[in-house]
Amino acid sequence: MKSQEGLAYLTAEEMADVDRQTIEDFGLDVLSLMENAGLAVARLAREMLGGSTEGKLVCCLVGKGNNGGDGLVAARHLSNWGAKVSVVLGGDRSELREVPGRQLASVERMKIPVRGPEWDLRGAALLVDALLGYGSKGNPRGPLAGLIRRANDSGIPILAVDIPSGLDATKGEPGQPCIAAKATVTFGFLKTGFLNPTGRKLSGDVYLADISIPASIYGRYSPLPSPFRIDSLVRVG
Repeated sequence: MKSQEGLAYLTAEEMADVDRQTIEDFGLDVLSLMENAGLAVARLAREMLGGSTEGKLVCCLVGKGNNGGDGLVAARHLSNWGAKVSVVLGGDRSELREVPGRQLASVERMKIPVRGPEWDLRGAALLVDALLGYGSKGNPRGPLAGLIRRANDSGIPILAVDIPSGLDATKGEPGQPCIAAKATVTFGFLKTGFLNPTGRKLSGDVYLADISIPASIYGRYSPLPSPFRIDSLVRVG
């Protein structure tokens, strides 16, 4: 753990422990944290779209883990706010874990289109990268890797969810391939990978979002109180 700008930066291992404490010690479940995270993503997406989502095409690129679940929550909110949303899966839907799978079912009941990884991204105003989370390591592979490459090559602005897919959250070293985001919204704590100049460049503008991690947990990692006293979404740097 490192601290800069008065904010704590955690490794992937430390962040996993924060998640464990939040769930086991305080009784907050994954679904509630995911709802908070996805709402923060949708909120920043709306800002990146100029303050209005009405009629704008947003493609949410979704992986199999909880990061993908965050993206699916964002897809629901953006659709409710008038955006034309398409969910693009990074692999086969059978690979989704239980909680993201429940989010996908909700998305489909809302009649939001769900596409495969080869879906044409052209025409989108914004891409939401929710393919890989802070715990991923190594180079992305298979259809997911191809989707990352096409997202980067599209020239469409990308909003990364928690960490750009393919970036090592602890070291800030990019895998091959790695999302190059215009902005990243990260949850609870900043990640030490953002301290690496390469990692920070690939993350674009970094925002820190409140997902209801208890203030007492912040006190274990930082001398400062919760950074969300003024707003639940804070731009860093």
